[in-house]
Amino acid sequence: MRSLQLHGDRDLRLEEIEPPPPPAPGEVQIRIKAVGLNYLDLWGFRGMAFAKRKMPQAAGVEAAGEIVCVGEGVTGFAPGDTVTAYGADTCGQCKACREGRDNLCENVAGIMGFHIDGFARELLNRPARLTIKAPKGVSFEDAACAPIGFGTVQHMLFDNAKLEPGESVLVHAGGSGIGTAAILMAKAIGCTVYTTVGDDEKGAKAKALGADHVINYREDRFEGVVRKLTGRKGVDVVFEHVGADTWNGSLLCLKRGGRLVTCGATSGPSATINLMQLFQQQYRITGSFGCRIENIAQSLEKMAGGMKPVIDSVFPLAEFEKGLDRIEGRKVFGKVVIAF
Repeated sequence: MRSLQLHGDRDLRLEEIEPPPPPAPGEVQIRIKAVGLNYLDLWGFRGMAFAKRKMPQAAGVEAAGEIVCVGEGVTGFAPGDTVTAYGADTCGQCKACREGRDNLCENVAGIMGFHIDGFARELLNRPARLTIKAPKGVSFEDAACAPIGFGTVQHMLFDNAKLEPGESVLVHAGGSGIGTAAILMAKAIGCTVYTTVGDDEKGAKAKALGADHVINYREDRFEGVVRKLTGRKGVDVVFEHVGADTWNGSLLCLKRGGRLVTCGATSGPSATINLMQLFQQQYRITGSFGCRIENIAQSLEKMAGGMKPVIDSVFPLAEFEKGLDRIEGRKVFGKVVIAF
């Protein structure tokens, strides 16, 4: 069967590998139909030093497919079901796992496609407890965006930032996969959305998604624009995932008692912070990594209800490099999907 195999830094090959055995008790076998590309894929492709892994390794950190068969003792799944899967090998037994806080597992074995073999292979076996069935009508391409593209945003905005209807939110990089999802989810509950983009074309698309105020960060300092538009009060929530380049400006955009939630550092991992500003303004800053299994199910329900992921482009498996190039060149608006 075919698989995208990472052999080293920037050495990703489409190869034939051995298919998996029949699923063991408690497992399901999934035929992968679509893989969503993310910055985690790009970082893995570049050879991030902190990712300890054994090469070659199957790539792909999120995907969707259909059930082929189920192992002994598995209920709730049948051949032909559209499914996606949780992208980390959690233990299922620690306190965090038992409480449904899967992304805080105390004994996680690694992230698929980054530390351990990922989803970019035609067939794979996964524990049924880490597999999520999509409602009827959700396509493979959309479902492939649920674990990270939607699930991360669901966890950030609602579990961590506690975004409420009618509040204001600044969404950084509104043309990214999670940025577009954040705009959709915030507008769905009646929030006022401010967003940053890198060019006017992306700005027009963000407006069409529902963003109320679009800021081209190449032309204007976003923090100045946000403070002016809010009468110097600031926004309730900042959705941060850019990192060093936007960190201090993001804090300046918060109103007193505002909440900043962050899940990324694409522009760099280190930033400074004014501690007096932090405690005097009573900011609440929350780190957010991945999501809970429940967030993926919630995301799939939103898709079934009509909230479709913004998909920039779909490439066939043989042209996977074009998808990575679009992300690396920041040419995307929404998600890039690889179709198997």
